Amino acid sequence: MKKINLLVAIGIALGTANLFAQDTLSISKNDLLQKVTENNLQIKVAEKSFQSAKADYRQSNALFLPNITVSHTGIVTTNPLMAFGSKLNQEILTASDFNPALLNDPDKTQNFATKIEVQQPLINLDGLYGRQAARAKMDAFQLQTERTKEYLELEVSKAYMQLQLAYKAVKVLEKANATAQGNLKIVENYFKNGMLQKTDLLNVQVRVNEITNQLQYAKSNVQNASDYLAFLLNEDMAGKTYMPAEVLDNSIAIESINTTISDSRKDIQAMQKSADAYQKMFQSSKFGFLPRLNAFGSYELYDQNIFGTSAKGYVVGAQLSWNVFDGYKNIGKTQKAKADFEKATVETEQYKKQSQLELSKTNRQLLDTENKVNLSKLAFEQSQEAFRIRQNRFTQGLEKTTDLLMAETQMAQKELEHLQAVFEYNFTKQYLQFLTK
Repeated sequence: MKKINLLVAIGIALGTANLFAQDTLSISKNDLLQKVTENNLQIKVAEKSFQSAKADYRQSNALFLPNITVSHTGIVTTNPLMAFGSKLNQEILTASDFNPALLNDPDKTQNFATKIEVQQPLINLDGLYGRQAARAKMDAFQLQTERTKEYLELEVSKAYMQLQLAYKAVKVLEKANATAQGNLKIVENYFKNGMLQKTDLLNVQVRVNEITNQLQYAKSNVQNASDYLAFLLNEDMAGKTYMPAEVLDNSIAIESINTTISDSRKDIQAMQKSADAYQKMFQSSKFGFLPRLNAFGSYELYDQNIFGTSAKGYVVGAQLSWNVFDGYKNIGKTQKAKADFEKATVETEQYKKQSQLELSKTNRQLLDTENKVNLSKLAFEQSQEAFRIRQNRFTQGLEKTTDLLMAETQMAQKELEHLQAVFEYNFTKQYLQFLTK
């Protein structure tokens, strides 16, 4: 029997060593919230999506700004037409160049041309609506990024409370283990003196083993909660464990919270902006049937020598283009844009109703968890008093071992249930605040 007790003690020591042999880092909730905003990968992904949408919007500036290109071309040719045109552009034609023999079979002619071209859009109605769509899309991603940050704040708060709960559970079970070990010594002494049956001793030893297992499980939960916080912070926590700077509060604060979904919520605004983007794309597709008007101009320098400037000329003008028929491409594009817009509108409405449903459900959960906290607190207080009475009676030889074990088990269980109820209430309240933000 002593051998078994030795193994249990070794198990407890090893479990404690595994948890606390690591570097323990104390951290506050405010520090976590600051770090998650800076380092979280989900936030970084959201920010990159916003930057991509911003770049798309920036591309739409081409609708108002000129398109300027510069080129330099060099050719050598014996093609009659090109040879004659090159000399004409270089302003070096002579009467001898009109000799039919030279015109039909010219000598090798080289030409170097530097050209500056400018195109300026004047009227492009479909492009205007496309630019508005890009702006709405960019705003939607920005709002979604802000909502992601709000969600991560909630998630960090939840993870921090889970870490607090895990540490508190370790303390409760360590206390229960100390109590169980004390009871074991008393029972062993009674058994040696023939005052108790072996079954009583075995019951206490089983209880000690149960608490040992629960304690080890609680310590694993500490590491699990710590690792999840490290994941949220995008940190390598190998060989490290977080410890909350603030202890878990075992009380609750009742607050009145709005129970109506607000249109100012970032995710709802993002959905609406996304629907606006589809609407603008639909309008853009409809104006794709209208003509476009662009102005253009070019300035050209010609010479038979590279980078020469012996001759020059310019061209300016305006172009009205109208895509009259493209094989139903524009028609299909318009129909698709309309369907996408209508789909986005329905999805937005569905999302708002679903959010209201979630809010109503969470509000009821808050009332339920409040009631659960009050009942669990009362049950814990009752279990404390019951254990105190049974322990006093046991030392006087007036109480059965099994009854004492049951009372001790209930006390630890009721305390853990109360702490869990407090955690559920506080998280539900924060989640409700998140839904109405």
